[in-house]
Amino acid sequence: MVSKNQIKLITSLQQKKFRQIHQLFIAEGVKVIQELLQSNFVLEHLYVTQNIFETISSDKKTQISDQDLKRISCLSTPNNCLALFQIPEQKTRNDKGLVVVLDDIRDPGNLGTIVRLCDWYGIDQMVCSEQTVDVYNPKVVQATMGSISRVSVAYLDLEKYLKRASAPIFGTFMDGKNIYKENLPQEGILVLGNEANGISDKIEKLVSDRLAIPRFGDLQQTESLNVATATAIFLSEFKRNS
Repeated sequence: MVSKNQIKLITSLQQKKFRQIHQLFIAEGVKVIQELLQSNFVLEHLYVTQNIFETISSDKKTQISDQDLKRISCLSTPNNCLALFQIPEQKTRNDKGLVVVLDDIRDPGNLGTIVRLCDWYGIDQMVCSEQTVDVYNPKVVQATMGSISRVSVAYLDLEKYLKRASAPIFGTFMDGKNIYKENLPQEGILVLGNEANGISDKIEKLVSDRLAIPRFGDLQQTESLNVATATAIFLSEFKRNS
């Protein structure tokens, strides 16, 4: 059974300010929770409707009804488990290899997918602007499908971060150089911008190399690519060249 205080705590974690107060976040689904349990994330508590995760001690696990899970879940169709994990301290970066930088990404699904893409392409560091959606937003965590456990995400003042950077800074634009014709390095910073407005003016000024994905359609009328889709193409080209 889940108490009223527990329900109040868990549902409050859907909001960033309460995640920051309690330093906790929500994960749902067997795959996501299993990935986090196998990582360095610390489990606060696990709620299940079935006899699963048998290795978790009884003091860290509570069996609840399907109805109670619906009351605490962030999903329209809840799975069979929900867990609370502690938010870890922000890791120290080494800025080696390729670093993905996000300038004001607002959609949780996009951020979660980009984290998953970084995991796929072996990129373990991301830097986000302070305006970018919180990586511990339940929808972001869900979209990462567990990759949040292998990709370090830092929130920084991007302008200060990029001004201190020694690596080349690549920005993604509609009028940049054709990504398929560029000789891309193994180390660098790849900046992707807001879904509606792209890279902000102040960050654009710090970009050393402008890159673009060319359009191949005859009409050339498509305005832009989804930022997560674009990320997949850019990362694929960086890794193919390396």
